[in-house]
Amino acid sequence: MGLRLGDTAPDFEQESSTGTIRFHEWAGDSWVVLFSHPADFTPVCTTELGLTAKLKPEFDRRNVKAIALSVDPADKHQSWIRDIEETQQTVVGFPIIADADRKVSTLYDMIHPNQSETATVRSLFIVDPKKKVRLMITYPMSTGRNFDEVLRVIDALQLADGYTVATPGNWKDGDDVIIPLSVQDEEMLKQKYPKGYASPKPYLRITPQPNK
Repeated sequence: MGLRLGDTAPDFEQESSTGTIRFHEWAGDSWVVLFSHPADFTPVCTTELGLTAKLKPEFDRRNVKAIALSVDPADKHQSWIRDIEETQQTVVGFPIIADADRKVSTLYDMIHPNQSETATVRSLFIVDPKKKVRLMITYPMSTGRNFDEVLRVIDALQLADGYTVATPGNWKDGDDVIIPLSVQDEEMLKQKYPKGYASPKPYLRITPQPNK
């Protein structure tokens, strides 16, 4: 059985473009975006790694570390990084795991035989500081990831953790949010949501984003 939301992200020790990575130790108290690539020198993934590098200030602001994975060895990663930096005009400041033995790919269920017996599918995991898996997205090899969505989800998860709210469809930072049904006590509602709320239906309570 593969990973599910809420599971502890498997720890591992593996070589990378920046040396040996002990995942939980490396992650520390940060959130982590872990994302896989079928192989080095693939065109879609080259653009994705460039985008990730350019988003470093946004990740830093959210206490997020990025780490990529490919099944090729570390020396090949170094050559690919040079290509990425040249073609995407950025600096790759995060590790790329060298998963030649498929150890991490197996732990995270990244090999889908109907796609490829050997290459990882393009999976992305968001892991919180408690090492819990909070999001999993798997893309086909032909479709590039939407990193605006990755940032949006991180914002939503961090907001929900800090303020006991849920986010509606298409929510983005600054929009109104939803009061979860688990909060029913009137005093608690006043305390947690001092800006008040609208309730078009008893089960649908909308309040301004608490930290704005």
